[in-house]
Amino acid sequence: MYSPTPLPVARARVTPSSDAEPGGLESSLLQLVHDHHQSSLRLRELTEKKKKEAIRNAARVSDLLVEAVNGGVQEFFVNEKCIELEIRALAATITRFMKQTDQWLAATHAINTAVKEIGDFENWMKTMEFDCKSVVAAIHNIHQE
Repeated sequence: MYSPTPLPVARARVTPSSDAEPGGLESSLLQLVHDHHQSSLRLRELTEKKKKEAIRNAARVSDLLVEAVNGGVQEFFVNEKCIELEIRALAATITRFMKQTDQWLAATHAINTAVKEIGDFENWMKTMEFDCKSVVAAIHNIHQE
């Protein structure tokens, strides 16, 4: 993780004015400017170093996030393809069952029609038998008279 490092503090070396030499104030100011410049350079280098480190860390986090999201998305795509294959197989099975059901319905309708025709024939036979008996009875009555 991130651990802050203390920033360097510029320290000026100032000599007391009583011990001042000729040009001592100027050299102190020059030393102060030089120290400030050095600390600014160090601070700039440290800032640049931390900036590069932050960019590397951000890139790593970004890569990890993309990897995590892509892993989930890839899993969803694989699952979606499996589901689509199952749907196609199920649709083919349903179509096959529909054709088979239509065939069964046609066969049952044919059987029902045949049974009705047999029933109609049986009724016709009974009617014919009754009519024949009626004719025989009439002929028998005529013959007995």
